[in-house]
Order: sequence, then structure tokens, then C-alpha cells
Amino acid sequence: MMTSLDGKIMGNYMNHPAAAEAGEAFYRIAFGEKPYYRHQGWLSGRVTTDDNFTFYEKPALEENALPVPDGDFAAQPDFGMYYVSIDPAGRLGWKDAVLHYETTTAHVIEVLTARASNTYKSFLRRLGISYIIAGEETLDATLALQKLRALFHINTLMLGGGAVLNWSFIQAGLCDEVSVVIAPCADGSASAQTLFMEKPGISDDTAAGFTLLEAKSLPGSAVWLRYKVERQGIPQG
Repeated sequence: MMTSLDGKIMGNYMNHPAAAEAGEAFYRIAFGEKPYYRHQGWLSGRVTTDDNFTFYEKPALEENALPVPDGDFAAQPDFGMYYVSIDPAGRLGWKDAVLHYETTTAHVIEVLTARASNTYKSFLRRLGISYIIAGEETLDATLALQKLRALFHINTLMLGGGAVLNWSFIQAGLCDEVSVVIAPCADGSASAQTLFMEKPGISDDTAAGFTLLEAKSLPGSAVWLRYKVERQGIPQG
């Protein structure tokens, strides 16, 4: 993740000139020609996806769609790079099965729960978008990761927000490392999401510990921090 100096993952600070070099460093580390992390995909929540890729468009549903087969739908099991979106009820208005993020091209995978309608799953199939079912009412994150590995060969996955999703994965013991590029600017927002935020019914404010692996100064006064996640005392759920 990239954050402001006061820990925000979104907000007006991103428009400050001082955030530009930090943003470029973040992309180089995670997605560039020679990235530090050799992952096969990255995962974000529904709001983060809407903010960056689907822009709050409504899905083009066909109310009289025929029933789709039960279970998961792996449209592109060997694409190589994937964008995974957590969308429990099926609300995102995708236009294409392939996503373009600067120089990165990825196949879209939706992570749904049993709450997602037949019409939404039919919509995804028409676009050629893969989906998996992980959970009844709420996300079963462990099951989702198991299916992503089994169906799409994703062995290393980057978690990229939002704040509630980040913290829930930390509390579930599903993260190995926290990697943060800190931009040398802030906006003081009282409402913008921070790197981690709890949400009742999903996570709580039980503290977690981290061990510093590396601290590196970057061009433009940004800093790159890497931490090992200490699992002792973290609820495994």
C-alpha cells in the first residue's frame, strides 16, 4: 500500500506533488518491469474497485437470465496475472473481463458469496469474468485463498485495500508481510481510511504485532517499510 505520512490510503494528499514520486515507487515495487514482489495477482475490496476501476457503474443484468451452473466459474485459469475483487453480494458494474492498470494487464476474478444472484453470475459469465463462491452471507477469506490457488495457480497474492479488508486479513492470520510506501505529505482528513480499520462483525481492535524487515529511503523523501506479520496472539478465523 501507499499511505500519507498520517497513515491514510486515500484522500487529497494524493494530489500533492510530493505524492507523485511515492506513487511511482509503489508501482515499480509491485508491478514494474522488475518488480520486487513476484505475485500472480492482487486483491481489493468492492469500494476500492469502484473507486479505481468500475467507477460505480451498475451491472447490466438480464432479469430473465437462465440459471447458471452451481459453483465457481474459471473463465481464464492460465492468464498469469489476476485482479481479484471481493464483492460478496455481486454489485460491481464491470464492462470487460480484462483490466488495464498502467502497464499491467490482468484478468478479473470476482469473489462472491451465496448472496450473489443468478442474474449477476450470468452477467459475469456473459463478459467472460471468472468468479468463485467463498462464504454464505459473509466472505470466507481462507476458502477464497484456497480456491484462488487451486483454480488459478495464485501462490503469491498482493492485498491492496481497503482498510477493513486489510485489517480483517491481518486478524485472520492470512498475511505474511506488510509493505508500505509512505509519501512525504498529509492532508489531515478526519474521515479518510487509514491503512487498517476494524469493522464490527468482521474484525475488532485486538492489537497485532509486526517485526521490521527493511526500511529504505526512496527518491523524493518517501520511505519504504517492510514488516513481518507476527501471528502469535492473532485470532485464526
